[in-house]
Amino acid sequence: MDWLDRIASVRRWEQNGYRAPHKPLLLLYALGHHQRYGPRPIEYGEAEQHLSRLLREFGPPRRTTPAYPFHHLATDGFWTVTTAEGEGSPAASPTALRRTRARGGLSPDLLRALDTEPGLLDRIARHLLDANFAPSLHADIRLLAGLTLDTGADRGFDARPDGVRRDPGFRDEVLTAYEHRCAFCGFEGWIDGLTVGLEAAHVRWWALGGPDDTGNGLCLCSIHHRLFDRGVLGLTEDRAVTVSTRFVGRSAGAEQVVHALAGRRAHDPQPGFAPVGADHIAWHRREVFRGRPRQRAAAGA
Repeated sequence: MDWLDRIASVRRWEQNGYRAPHKPLLLLYALGHHQRYGPRPIEYGEAEQHLSRLLREFGPPRRTTPAYPFHHLATDGFWTVTTAEGEGSPAASPTALRRTRARGGLSPDLLRALDTEPGLLDRIARHLLDANFAPSLHADIRLLAGLTLDTGADRGFDARPDGVRRDPGFRDEVLTAYEHRCAFCGFEGWIDGLTVGLEAAHVRWWALGGPDDTGNGLCLCSIHHRLFDRGVLGLTEDRAVTVSTRFVGRSAGAEQVVHALAGRRAHDPQPGFAPVGADHIAWHRREVFRGRPRQRAAAGA
């Protein structure tokens, strides 16, 4: 079994569509640490702040702790933990990991492979990103994890574990369904006969079982796609736009581009195309949307 297969076999807690990207985020952080510092172990106290931010920004909107992946990743065979008391993690407890001065690191055989196989780090990192996160989040995750990837490296991931491959026609199908305009704000734009600034967004992320069809797709402008994937924007069952109460934006631009969407009904696709399914909307609300929906401002307020 090669390293990509081993990484793909990482045991993640998943049930009924709930996502738990804790181990992938720790691995991405560890790969970035390896790029900067080589095989130097990662002290839990040093990593806790960085991992907490990665989990807070890119994990599901539920309380968690970086102690869970730091402790549990060792069961997958390519992460080791040692403490002042010896080998092995004391517990999935921040207090215990701090008290014992726990240090984690990639296993010796993986470290050797990273040093001797050109491009392996890039392939592993791209696989972890593609298999666990929406594409619009990849650059931000790489930045926080301290990862620098070769833009020409083999992506290494074009099919899910269930064998489903990406449909290259998904974007055209979704943009056609919404007549080349943003379902949230109505933006449309063309240059030299080509659509510009519009993207096909998955409501339930493709990497986590979302299908490539209009029942799981929205045509969104680039900024609203990014905000939708970050949990700033969401949908109700009747496809009204929600805006997170956690979003802060005081400028006139933020009011016009974000706050004004609260309660506005998203545009429907043209007849003959399926609208977004309630099950995918529910998944996004539970796994991506942050906090509570903002109340729509009263008219004249």
